[in-house]
This record gives sequence, structure tokens and C-alpha cells, in this order.
Amino acid sequence: MAHNHSELHGNNESVLLKKTEENPFESMMQRFDIAADILKLDKGVYDYLKTPARQYIVSIPIQMDNGQVEVFEGYRVIHNDILGPSKGGIRYSPDLDLTEVKALAAWMTWKCAILNIPFGGAKGGVKCDPTKLTKGELERITRRYTASMMDVFGEEKDIPAPDMGTNEQTMAWIMDTYSMHIRHTETAVVTGKPIILGGSEGRKEATGRGVMQVSVTAMNKLGIDPTKSNVVVQGFGNVGSISAKLLAEQGCKIIGISDVTGGYYNKNGIDINNAIEYAEKNKTLNGFTGGDKLTQEELLELECDVLIPAAKEDQITGKNASKIKAKIITEGANGPTTALADPILKEKGILVIPDILANAGGVTVSYFEWVQDRVGYYWTLDRVNRRLQRMMRIAFDSVFETSVKYNVTLRIAAYILAIDKVAKSLKLRGIYA
Repeated sequence: MAHNHSELHGNNESVLLKKTEENPFESMMQRFDIAADILKLDKGVYDYLKTPARQYIVSIPIQMDNGQVEVFEGYRVIHNDILGPSKGGIRYSPDLDLTEVKALAAWMTWKCAILNIPFGGAKGGVKCDPTKLTKGELERITRRYTASMMDVFGEEKDIPAPDMGTNEQTMAWIMDTYSMHIRHTETAVVTGKPIILGGSEGRKEATGRGVMQVSVTAMNKLGIDPTKSNVVVQGFGNVGSISAKLLAEQGCKIIGISDVTGGYYNKNGIDINNAIEYAEKNKTLNGFTGGDKLTQEELLELECDVLIPAAKEDQITGKNASKIKAKIITEGANGPTTALADPILKEKGILVIPDILANAGGVTVSYFEWVQDRVGYYWTLDRVNRRLQRMMRIAFDSVFETSVKYNVTLRIAAYILAIDKVAKSLKLRGIYA
């Protein structure tokens, strides 16, 4: 890649990006390139940081409940382990492919660097549809996948965690399989485990809590009183519902929420505890009467102080970015904003707290879980939450200061901070040959 630094420096993010909307991974590389240019990254270092350290593809033959044998494909990509053992989720999804896993692994590298966590980035998964598999089939897939990754996983090497389509139970199976192979119980090999098996207090709420913490920090920076603020949350899964609940506890008025069934708006504020109860009972918000029905598009365009896209990627694009009326966007989901939307939001003066900072609460508490497992001493929920708040605030302040220093958005500042840290560590360690 040829770095034309002078051409980019004047207007770093209005640089002409591709005319079409990209997938989230191309979007990430666009931003990576902008940050690399600002840092005047050496071509060799650029290539090193862009390329995954190791990639594994394994075949997972399983006897299904009906007696038939089916073969699934499993992946694990270690993007980088310069700062420490690699860390990243395992997702079970029918449309998983190696390109997606590679990009998600890179995202984890930057996330850990921003939060000052001594981990590198990794990601893995199995190409399967967990909704169509029985518990027994899922267990056999998980155990066979783990057995194939015995040389990859390890509390000092690579530490998986739950992701899309996997949960605490999946992590318990991984821990058990790994422990059986090494002939002793090793709780630190995975995070996101049930508390009874060495999981951490506060892990389930960690991502939503981090979203709440950076949102409140940003409101304070912009002189917005949280108790007089209006918040809209897109997505009502783990991250969306917990962000909404915790922001409501901070005195914010949640005027809009949504899930797959559409959006719900109430200018006087939605009772979030009521909405969570309703969603748990009915599986979705369908028929929820605490707000007027809206489309997802209308929900995103509501006038508010904070908008939290916590659903899917590519929700704020070049097409609708100009209609967003929030003062702050806190990205609860990974990749909810495309690279084409960035310059439009910047021009509108909207402060965007990027995904690699906003939703890093999850990996931060995963790190706490790993530390507790290795010491064999477990913290109280209060201690976990206090330490998470401190790390999120320090990370937000570092990204904010970097954005001021380079006169760029928080997103590009986050990439600059992360890339600079990993590149400096690489230079200090040197290339082993």
C-alpha cells in the first residue's frame, strides 16, 4: 500500500472512500488505512499488523442424533499475540467464513490495545446453525472442535469466549474437554463460563455496563446532564436491554427501543424494567404497549441526546447518516456504522463513540475473569464494576485526547491509539528470525 500522507492529512476522514457501502470488515480496513497514514506507518509494519499470525481450519465430523455422520467446518484465527495471549469469541453461525473470522480477530487486537489489556486478538467459530441442532449435537460439535484445537487453546496461548450462537454452557464444555486432555482442571482456558465453574460476577452485564459508562462520560464532556437526557436504543438483546436499564438508572429518559419486531417510541420515557420483563416472557417486544410503533429507520432518526445502535452491523450508512439527529452515538454493536457514514456524521458534529471502545466492557471483564481464575481468588460484583468503570474511563480519556491531538474523530483516534501501541511493542520485541 502506498501511503500518500500529504494528500490524506488535511482531511483525514473525508478521504474518498468506495462509492458503494462496504461490509463491516472492509469498513474496518478503510479506517485502519486512515490511521496508518496519519501514523506514517512503515510499509513492513503495516503488512505485519494487517496479516493474521496464524489461521486454523479443522473438519468436525459428528454423529447426529439420527445416526448420520455430518461434517462441519471449524475456524480459529490468531490475528496477533504481541501484547500477550490471544483472546476472542467463538461463534456458531451458518454463514460464518474465514474472511469474517479474520476481520473479527483484528478487531479484538485493537479492542484489547485500547483498553490496555495484555491480550492479542483472535476469533473462531463453527459453520453451523445452532437453532437447528439439539443440545447433544451442539455438545459433540463443541467437544470435537476443542479437541482439534488442543495445540491452539491454552491459558497462556489463546483464550476463547462466547459470541453469537454460543453461551456459558458452550464455554463449560470447552473447559471440560480441554481439562480432560491435559489431565487437570484448567478454568483459565476460556472466559464467559458459569460462575460456579470459575466465571466472573458481572460478566453478563459487562458490555452493556461499558456502553452506559462511556455514554455518561461523553455526556459530561459535552455538558449534557444525564438526568435531563433522552436516549434511543436500537436492539434489545443482552447489550441493548442492559445499556437501556443502566442508563435509566443513571436518570436518563429512554424514549425509544427496538428489536426484530420494530421500534417503540414514548416521548415521556419507556419503563425499561417492564420492557425487559415483557421481552423475556414473550421472547420479543411484539405487542409491547409501552410505546408507539415505529420502523427501525424511524427509530434511528429520532431526535435524542444519545443513540445506541446495539443490534446488527451496517445500520447507519451513507444513505441515512444525514438524517440522524443524536448528539452522541455509542456503538453497542460491532460495525453498526459504515465507513461512508463517518464523514457525514463528522460534518454534522455528532460525537461517535466507536465500537472498539464502546463495547469493550465485555472483553475487559473477560480479562478480569482470566486473572481471577489464574489467581484462584474471586472478586465481588462491586469490585468488578468499579474496576471496569475505571478502565473504561481511562480508555475513553486516552481516545479523546488522541482525537484532539490529531484533530480526528474518536473512531480514527481509537485506531491510531491501538495501532501505535501494537506497532511500538512490535518494534521493541523485534522480528525473530
